[in-house]
Amino acid sequence: MKRFASLISIAALAATLVGCAGTAVQAPALQPAPPGAIAAGKAEVLWLGQATMRITTPGGKVIVVDPWLTTNPKTPAAFKQLQALGKVDLILVTHAHYDHFNDAPALAKMNNVPVYNGGGMGPAIVSLGILPTAQVQRFGKSGTVAPFGPTGVKITAVHAEHSSELVWKNPATDKEETHFGGEPVGYIIELENGFKIWHMGDTGLYGDMKLIGETFKPDLVLIPIGGHFTMGPQDAATAVRDMIKPKYAIPIHYGTFPLLRGTPAEFTSALGSASATRVLVPEPGQKVDF
Repeated sequence: MKRFASLISIAALAATLVGCAGTAVQAPALQPAPPGAIAAGKAEVLWLGQATMRITTPGGKVIVVDPWLTTNPKTPAAFKQLQALGKVDLILVTHAHYDHFNDAPALAKMNNVPVYNGGGMGPAIVSLGILPTAQVQRFGKSGTVAPFGPTGVKITAVHAEHSSELVWKNPATDKEETHFGGEPVGYIIELENGFKIWHMGDTGLYGDMKLIGETFKPDLVLIPIGGHFTMGPQDAATAVRDMIKPKYAIPIHYGTFPLLRGTPAEFTSALGSASATRVLVPEPGQKVDF
């Protein structure tokens, strides 16, 4: 299946980064990329709007985080059909809100793969009949799993400062019900080559970001900046500059709705010239090659 996203090479960072002076530089225009275009030993991170990410590991495993595609206004038309993602090996969900969980059950059934959640959401989605037990993998905050074997990808659930209501339409009554959806989490995803990605999910600023940064030393953070429900640009800049200090940051969870007012330009301006972190600003449907 063709992929409809451009590759952004780290070798061409000057064309895709936001510079230290705080001026946003647009990512290249979308261009087709053939299957298998990722080079051996590299990772590929594709942003599809809001918090939805498709991560292809150096070993060829495909992890989809927070899949919300079919009704996501920021998802490119080419990815509105779940089949367009290609093969999927694992799904991670940070919390139960629809804009992070909505397409996870259908995607899991389509690919016969598990949904992993580190915040205790599993019992609710099993008891409600959303997914069978065999497709729900539970672990907890600070727990680490190796879903592809001991020498493969390692995933650790970490804290997120948010909520996690699960809104479910009861087929018997055709009415929406609100259920406990576990606790919100973020994920440290360590790839086979040691590259570490922190998908922060939805979160506000909290002091232990510094501890998590010092413990795991993530190379890349996928950080919400939209505000209202999560950190805005100022708090996100504080987290990156003063607490986590990653090599790279990709802003997510902004611009999808009018309430999510934070912008990448505001984020990089707040970050300031003292930060060594390079900010990548792909458009939805573009991917970054590490």
